[in-house]
Amino acid sequence: MPLKSALCVSARRCRLILRSIIIAALASICGAAMAADPPAERLLHEYLSIALSPDGTRVASVEGDATASGGIPQIRDLVIRRVANGKNSIVNLPCGRVPECWPDSPVWIPDGSRIAFTLRKPGSHSRSIYTVSAEGTELTKLIDFNGTIVHLKYATNARLAMLAIEGATKEVGATQAGAPITADLSSAAREQRIAILEGESLHWISPPDLFVYEYDWQPDGSGFVGTASPGDGDSNWWIAKLYTFLIADSNAKLLYVPANPQQQLANPRVAPDGKHVVFIGGLMSDFGATGGDVYSLPINGGAPTNLTDGMHASATSLGWNCNGQLLVRSLAGADYKILEMGSGSEFVKPRELWSATESLNGGDAGFSIGCGAQLTATVRESFTMPPEIHVGPIGAWQQLTHANDGMSVPARVQSITWKNDGFDLQGWMFLPANASGRLPMMTHVHGGPASAATPRFIGPGLSLTLLKRGYAIFYPNPRGSFGQGERFTLANVRDFGYGDLRDILAGVDAASRAASIDQERLAISGGSYGGYMTMWAVTQTHRFKAAVAGAGISNWQSYYGQNGIDAWMIPYFDHSVYDDPEIYARSSPIVFIKNVKTPTFVYAGERDIECPPAQTREFWHALKTLGVPTDMAIYPDEGHGLRDPANVADLERRTLAWLDQYLNLPAHSIPR
Repeated sequence: MPLKSALCVSARRCRLILRSIIIAALASICGAAMAADPPAERLLHEYLSIALSPDGTRVASVEGDATASGGIPQIRDLVIRRVANGKNSIVNLPCGRVPECWPDSPVWIPDGSRIAFTLRKPGSHSRSIYTVSAEGTELTKLIDFNGTIVHLKYATNARLAMLAIEGATKEVGATQAGAPITADLSSAAREQRIAILEGESLHWISPPDLFVYEYDWQPDGSGFVGTASPGDGDSNWWIAKLYTFLIADSNAKLLYVPANPQQQLANPRVAPDGKHVVFIGGLMSDFGATGGDVYSLPINGGAPTNLTDGMHASATSLGWNCNGQLLVRSLAGADYKILEMGSGSEFVKPRELWSATESLNGGDAGFSIGCGAQLTATVRESFTMPPEIHVGPIGAWQQLTHANDGMSVPARVQSITWKNDGFDLQGWMFLPANASGRLPMMTHVHGGPASAATPRFIGPGLSLTLLKRGYAIFYPNPRGSFGQGERFTLANVRDFGYGDLRDILAGVDAASRAASIDQERLAISGGSYGGYMTMWAVTQTHRFKAAVAGAGISNWQSYYGQNGIDAWMIPYFDHSVYDDPEIYARSSPIVFIKNVKTPTFVYAGERDIECPPAQTREFWHALKTLGVPTDMAIYPDEGHGLRDPANVADLERRTLAWLDQYLNLPAHSIPR
């Protein structure tokens, strides 16, 4: 993200990147004779995308096991399950069960007879589109394409649309590893465009000078509504506008321009009657990390209506039920909620359909809908409940899959609330199940800043290892986060590092009141915005005795010209660095670098375009010069968040060794 949890992020992406940032897996250390290797940790099974058939009888899913250190699944299957009995068929993919032979974007043909999906060619950025029968047989290739294809969508007349980049040089999204900088940087950008499959080729709908980020069919099949901006797609999402695109011509009609720099647009969804479009608008620091208010806009012209003005929550996803009612998944403090909001054309008092301290992922508003049976399918999970597919009416789901049955987290989890500077704040506290005595505590700051620590199961990885070793873990949601409305999300504009750090430190105090925490063994970590906050925190306080900063930002002034997504900075700083350099210097850790005493390990991906490794090196170089204990790792071919399992494992090892060295854990606390 710019600063995403940037780390953070589709909801699922945020969790996977989070695991790769603070990582873990403890190898026995401390000089004594080592015991035999323990049994291999059970791998967490991930459900990356799901699609319920129109008649509600089958669920298609892309899924696979996360790596031993919690990284993204390297082997992925397309699975079709019968809802009645859970019986499944695994589709035999032509490139086999190997890394990067990845199916994605499963979508049912409207009559429910077949499923379309994309398939990546290993070692490339090329995609093919295939269909397969509802039984998982009769695999048929529709097209090979020299570029990326994402977000397949069928119209009711069975025309298949998608977003595609011809000749793509990298995967879609700013968190992906950037292409090597060897070409003419002033050459035209490769734009992502709306296309329709016609025979064995693509018919382009959106013009060649716009990068389309999200889109939705108009109900009559005549065209689309989408968010788009010209130029580099990684950089310009923060200035995207809303357009209509008609199939009859290749022109784009401007529908809505955000009223101010603090309003980004996401999740456009056209109403079933075709008369208006709803979208989420608000301050968002990363594409894919969505939160804000819900707006409704007449497609034939007019001003938008804020349907959630003043709501003490953040809308994160929109959809329509089978009766044409607007559904909103929102984050309200500790809980996710599903709200029904009438036709979406005007304000109505929301009706709460479901609320729980758990996450729902599976499509629009958090689930996939089969209107023929009035059923929904979703992936449910919480901090202590591993992800599984559930099917049923909203709020009355029944568990369909059981791949993770029996997995648990050896911890007690509680929501912590506190007040600071007039804000009501919330975060999460994990305590080892059998905690005793004064505990060391890791504070982990999420990416974003417009994101949040939300209920996600913690499988193998650093967090789980820390809990097993007797650590408490604290995940704060300081000002700038989602979950408490737009005023709260806007509260760190032109104030990075100040109010948000005060919130975090007050949260550490609140966590310490809730449990017996050893104030001499506090650590802080994070990635992206969390990496910046880690770098910033050690320049402002000596409370933390060890720090781990991933993909951080040490110098906002130099960062402005180094990153590939600088458009995100104007909404947060109000001006460019060239117009107001002082506001950037005010929040730069490098300005206060001589205050640092905390041993700090830093790392980044070699091809990170969101938070380039030069920022990490600048911070490391300063600490090394000043004699502060530090170490650095720059991982080859990685982007914003580590994906190679070997790199994830290496980072785990380095992180644990750093904490062991500087938190002075007694030898008897380290399990053998």
